[in-house]
Amino acid sequence: MQQAERGLFDLRRGHIIFLEEGDQSLLTVAVETMAAGHLSELPELGGGRARLLITAERAHALDLDNPDNVALSIQLPRQFTVSDLLSFCAAPLSVLDLNSVREASRPANELEEAALALAKAGRLLPAMLSVDCSERGSRLQSLLDDQTLLRVPADQARELARSREHRLQRVSEAPVPLEDSEQTRFVLFRESSGLLEHVAVVIGDPKHWPDPVPVRVHSACLTGDLFGSLRCDCGEQLRNGVRAIREQGGGVLLYLSQEGRGIGLANKLRAYTIQDHGVDTVDADGILGFTGDGRRYEAALDMLRQLGVKRVLLFTNNPSKVSALSGGGVTVVERRPLHGSITAHNRRYLDTKARKAGHMLDELLQDSDTAGGH
Repeated sequence: MQQAERGLFDLRRGHIIFLEEGDQSLLTVAVETMAAGHLSELPELGGGRARLLITAERAHALDLDNPDNVALSIQLPRQFTVSDLLSFCAAPLSVLDLNSVREASRPANELEEAALALAKAGRLLPAMLSVDCSERGSRLQSLLDDQTLLRVPADQARELARSREHRLQRVSEAPVPLEDSEQTRFVLFRESSGLLEHVAVVIGDPKHWPDPVPVRVHSACLTGDLFGSLRCDCGEQLRNGVRAIREQGGGVLLYLSQEGRGIGLANKLRAYTIQDHGVDTVDADGILGFTGDGRRYEAALDMLRQLGVKRVLLFTNNPSKVSALSGGGVTVVERRPLHGSITAHNRRYLDTKARKAGHMLDELLQDSDTAGGH
């Protein structure tokens, strides 16, 4: 998957890539990172009409009558600026005008699906600008020959997006005394692609860990964990998790690089802006083109294997984490809840997690209702 991984990095840097499969090919660039010059360069290089690729979730939010990922035919550079395209793909619905594109849509083809899959894998906004390359002009061929444009096989792009294998390398470690647990060691793991790094926070002495081993699987949340954001309870859960594991005699907290339920920090902040228009956290992600909870736990399973942990007492409110560990060969002997505080800022967020994502928060929410906390 080396070419696809390189393609992912090129997209994140705002470069055009050349996706190919058999005798079919297209040029594509991420809307989030593209430059103004791409609006004219892309159609000129490809020799065809530009299409804006969006996911089925974004299409649904735009009230386009199509259940699939969608390719919208657009006129460039006359019809849209880069700012227009970004707003079209990410802004709350109230600012959009769909009259010019509503009738010019069709389901995305397989190559276009591969382009969207790469965007998601790179935690970019899932929106791509593309042009079919029915004929390769001399300039395009020259750019391919001298490798100015990267060629990416579509099958590699799909495999990178769906791969369930996370080959982690244990890179470095050091003791890091924490306020809630002085005997703590941080162990850093890096994914084989080099894109993401995860940390195992080893609490206490592994030789004296209880059986089952207390474990918390925690997805990174910069706003909550580091800055104490009141929009979520992540920071409290993080610190309460460290404390709970220490009180049980030690164990491990897995800190996974999965900001914003897997959509990345940039998209999480976009979702916050949409939420400020009265949309809940799940629907806000859908408006941006994402579906459900995008987190995956293969990295957590690999980290536990490398740490020699097979039986766990899992601190979580999320049934998906229980299923992921159990399905990956780790025995979840017991689940215990782990709560933060309910505030006026995070109440709707927690209600939505319980109602739409199945998080087990009934006791916390009921206690808050009884106490008059809203």
